Amino acid sequence: MKRRGANGESPRANVAHHPPKAARSGSGGKPPIIRVVLADDHIVVRAGIRQILETVPDIRVVAEAKDGQQAIEAVETTRPDVAVLDVKMPKITGIEATRWIRKNAPSTAVLVLTAFDDDPYVLAVLQAGATGYVLKSADAEEIVRAVRSVHAGRSAVDPDIAGKMLRSLSGDSGAVRPERLTARELEVLFLVAKGRTNKAIGSALAISARTVQGHLAKIFDKLQAESRTEAVMRAVNLGWLPDALGREPQG
Repeated sequence: MKRRGANGESPRANVAHHPPKAARSGSGGKPPIIRVVLADDHIVVRAGIRQILETVPDIRVVAEAKDGQQAIEAVETTRPDVAVLDVKMPKITGIEATRWIRKNAPSTAVLVLTAFDDDPYVLAVLQAGATGYVLKSADAEEIVRAVRSVHAGRSAVDPDIAGKMLRSLSGDSGAVRPERLTARELEVLFLVAKGRTNKAIGSALAISARTVQGHLAKIFDKLQAESRTEAVMRAVNLGWLPDALGREPQG
């Protein structure tokens, strides 16, 4: 008989086995399934989020985790398209889990879904490599849209949080204004803000994906950014880019 925890959960992550990514492309015009690992230390919250995500045909929760360690194990086992994480979890925080995922499972996008809108949490998660940060108070449609956005490579930051961060950054009077981006670097960052991959950016600008990566490295260095989302937000704050955060790409 399996030993269960005090809250009735199995001590291991709840993993559902589904076909690997290569076999998940849509057929008959249907969109591909977005495979999600869901991590939150409250079972009722997890159940509610899972119900929201699985009301649409293109999202499937393939594993659940009640702490950061289980989240890492689930990502390592299932290699999902998106990991939906809370910030504060036992054993390993969502910030640490995000950092591990970006290093060890870079094809998995990270969406943080939490009740915390404090600037330090937001900045720490974005610097760790999360693509999205949405509050649990968001409605079902916003949460589904955020999962689809990060899966497509677009940023998904709650508008109120984005506004707070931009105001916080602009209020830092002691900050040194970064070195100006070149015209080419601005072109690359604009396409990043529209959710384009390195390969798509290279095709649009007639350069290689490796050259795009080189431009991004210089952009990150100039803006002192740790992620694509953070770089875009800093450029928006500096007035170098229009506010493309949270918007669907045009064209």
